[in-house]
Amino acid sequence: MRFKMKDSLLMLIIAVLVFGSCKKALDTAPDGKLTMDQIFSDNDKTAAFLNSCYNNIPNKGVRYFFWCRGPVEWSDEAWDTDAEAESWIMSGRMYNGDASAGNHPITNISADEGNGDYWARYWNAIYNCSFFLSRIDKAAVSSESTRKRWTAEAHVLRAYYYSELLKWFGPVLPIERNPFKFTDDFSKVKRGSYYETVKFIIEDCDAALATAELPWRITTNAEAGRVHKALAEAIKSKMILFAASPLNNGGQDYWQEAYQINKTSLQDLRGQGYALYNKVNFPQTYLSDIAYLGPDKNVNTALYNEYFTQSMAYTDQPVDKETIFQSRDPQGNIWDIDGIGAQDGYKSGTCPSQELVDAYETRDGQPILDLDNPYLDEQHLQPNYNSNNTLYNPNSPYDNRDPRFYASIYYNGSKRQCLWNFSESSQSPENYPAGIGNRTRIIATYIGEPQTGVDATVRRATRTGYFERKFLHPNSGNDNPVSGAYAKLFRLGEVILNFAEAAAQAGQTSDAYDAVNEIRKRAGMPDLPAGLSKDQLITRIHHERQVELAMEENRYFDVRRWAAPGGDLSKTDKWITAAAITRNADGTYTYGRRTVRAQSRACYTNKFLWVPIPLNEANRMLAITGENWQNTGW
Repeated sequence: MRFKMKDSLLMLIIAVLVFGSCKKALDTAPDGKLTMDQIFSDNDKTAAFLNSCYNNIPNKGVRYFFWCRGPVEWSDEAWDTDAEAESWIMSGRMYNGDASAGNHPITNISADEGNGDYWARYWNAIYNCSFFLSRIDKAAVSSESTRKRWTAEAHVLRAYYYSELLKWFGPVLPIERNPFKFTDDFSKVKRGSYYETVKFIIEDCDAALATAELPWRITTNAEAGRVHKALAEAIKSKMILFAASPLNNGGQDYWQEAYQINKTSLQDLRGQGYALYNKVNFPQTYLSDIAYLGPDKNVNTALYNEYFTQSMAYTDQPVDKETIFQSRDPQGNIWDIDGIGAQDGYKSGTCPSQELVDAYETRDGQPILDLDNPYLDEQHLQPNYNSNNTLYNPNSPYDNRDPRFYASIYYNGSKRQCLWNFSESSQSPENYPAGIGNRTRIIATYIGEPQTGVDATVRRATRTGYFERKFLHPNSGNDNPVSGAYAKLFRLGEVILNFAEAAAQAGQTSDAYDAVNEIRKRAGMPDLPAGLSKDQLITRIHHERQVELAMEENRYFDVRRWAAPGGDLSKTDKWITAAAITRNADGTYTYGRRTVRAQSRACYTNKFLWVPIPLNEANRMLAITGENWQNTGW
């Protein structure tokens, strides 16, 4: 375990990254170092130290290394076009099983935008938070109100970093209420159970929630990125759900506690004005004739796409009252690196899987597949259709679907109006003739289509027959450079579904129905059918998470926490399939299925439920404590 800071000296030349309260240059000794006493005897230097606690918050979204969505593409939601074109990058290595404790693509790659090198970076941040908390009571600060707020922020930040470590690595973490010193006897360090670590996270969150000086929402751009009470509630909601889940509960039943905590968190958030995004605020864009959001300009489709392509404003009355905490930076020109690659000629990035497309119900609320056994074969090439669904037609598979499907996925026959940086060829009769320019293009994804068709290696093509739309502005391009919105790291919709799942598991059926139906109503979908058994209700809530939270990097962690400790991901993550579409001579299409590649992914076995502790750190802990801290299989 790496702890980089001593009690005696700290090299502190910290830019004010998070909030603007400390603007004057830091006084340094001739050797460029400050003692801790010097730091905590000055308000601005104390604030700068708190900033160091913020430094390791990752940007997430599409800002994983080489502009990818990381966990989205390592689950059954999507395939990364870089996996073949640039196989040395994270996704290619994951799919090929090129991962070890000494060199794992998730943890050993450079921390681009804070994504990577998690063990060292998050422990460094936790140490800084713990050290700050150990000194803030006697620090020289401008007011007691400031002292209390900064203390609460450090508690929330420490809870956040612990939650991230726990999600990735599992229960291999010591609980650090007080900062470790180099003189401590590390042979006595013990790791907490998953539940014990979550209780410590909740303890930190509750300390922040009990602080009147910590706000519920950040309302000025000058404080953008600062943590607040709503984030503390969201962390509690997520982590107690994770603690109660099969992978993590140690055989104990924590669902009633998960239900009560989520109920309180949801009530508190609603009481402070957090609410689902429920109105199209920019109809001139999202309900225009050239937005092509659904076959009938569906308001629910437009609303959903607008929410994910607009950033939350820092004001006391934001249009977006759903987002709880967003990334620190916008997501860049995603039409160029995470949309339809042919538009600008670079890469498509995240290609939604056939498995994700299958998850979207028809508009009458019927699942496409039998949710208990969705595929009749291991490779997912034989869908087990839901016999009660009368609207779905495999020969016209994209008709009559959940409005969120049209807001999230570009599919064969959908349209996009933007600047297309190429001329059409006769091999694309749907669009030929047309030159470079701002125009409407039919997105054709059949085999042999030269621009947007399926290809096994070309980066601008699709691997799966689908392109991501959820985070892509309807008309963005080089002539309309609307960057991807700030990634929504926590939002009320997720908390509502956390509550629904905990309520169903705890036998609180009415609350579970009300919560999941609130999400479905916003989407324009009918309520779940009444009279479902407990197991059926839980299955439908799991399914609702797959759709509502699609491509927001929840699925990667969900399929893991739902697994048994001795289980694996063979049913979801081993085989990823694509649409196999053939264009017929008469202009119609024949729809089939195929695996994205001939061999399965290799990142589905039991050991991939957790990321390994870096080899050097595991060896160090073994030598010091005599105990093997490493996760199983690594």
